[in-house]
Amino acid sequence: MSDFTLVLLAAGNSTRFKVPVKKQWLRIGHDPLWFYVTNRIKASMADVPIILAAHPDEIPFMRTMCDFTIVEGGSTRQQSLKNALKEVHTPYVLVTDIARACIDPSLIERLLASKGSADVIVPALDIHDTVVYGDATIAREQVKRIQTPQLSRTDILRNALETDEEYTDESSAIVAFGGTRRFVNGDERATKITHAGDTAGLECLLPPSTMTFTGNGFDVHGFEDNKPMVLGGVSIDSPFGFKAHSDGDVAIHALIDALLGAACLGDIGMLFPDTDTTYKDIDSKELLRLCVQKLHHFGFVIAHADVTIIAQTPKVAAYKNAMRQTLASIMLIPASRVNVKATTTEHLGFIGRKEGVGVLATASVHYFDWKNG
Repeated sequence: MSDFTLVLLAAGNSTRFKVPVKKQWLRIGHDPLWFYVTNRIKASMADVPIILAAHPDEIPFMRTMCDFTIVEGGSTRQQSLKNALKEVHTPYVLVTDIARACIDPSLIERLLASKGSADVIVPALDIHDTVVYGDATIAREQVKRIQTPQLSRTDILRNALETDEEYTDESSAIVAFGGTRRFVNGDERATKITHAGDTAGLECLLPPSTMTFTGNGFDVHGFEDNKPMVLGGVSIDSPFGFKAHSDGDVAIHALIDALLGAACLGDIGMLFPDTDTTYKDIDSKELLRLCVQKLHHFGFVIAHADVTIIAQTPKVAAYKNAMRQTLASIMLIPASRVNVKATTTEHLGFIGRKEGVGVLATASVHYFDWKNG
């Protein structure tokens, strides 16, 4: 068994990335970045425990893709690391950020070769340009660019992080705590992805797959007297609405399930449980907006949607175009890629008896093409 644990930090909000996709979920082929980077590092190691610190909203979906230990990240990098260290049971810990996508195995080898020679082993790059701080020119020989992964003694790192001071890397915390630091040669290929343009020079990253994914959704709601009816995001002239926890927009509910199905992100009950009072009587258009945002964050772009309303009553022909326009605007796609159609059950079943409405929906998505913007 290895005497060190690999910890990868992937809980950030990507606020500086400035694209709809969280950088953790950029697709490399089919793999999200967090999965690709973890497996790339893991391939050069044997029997190393792996701990991933992730955003709590993303953990359920990550667990369907891997068998790594995943812990809830914090509001800062340092808090995420502290949470991960609670699960570390080895004398050493190798910590890196998911944003460093192209770490070469030779860099890992240099770190491990120096294990035990200091409390933390740090990859660093020399500065070759003139460095000015304020009005003072600094001796560039004394300046280094610090990278990760960093290899630390676990107990010392834990103790060093027990402070209100926020550090941007492990070595700064350990040195401030009184520990020792040793530098090894860094690697220009271990560039950190911070802004969208940072991916351009990373040759290890293949473009996303061009495959299209399709999902289906179905929902049904009975009628409730004296309640406003909203269907496909549009108000319908009707003496009754839908019996439901939310506003009961059965068309949007089916569409959400279709979108989530296409992206393999569960279902509407998982995302918006009817046991949560937050969603009591909520406008379903807001649920669709949140669903679209979720898909974008996870690296998907919506391609098209097709909605079939099955109703004996109300008659919806006059509303179909407004539904198309409304749904398209929320999904951020042209109305020409949204279809709404209606049919009846020829007076058969509960729908035919005018007791409720059913909706079938189909949607397709593809990965966000970060390679070509």
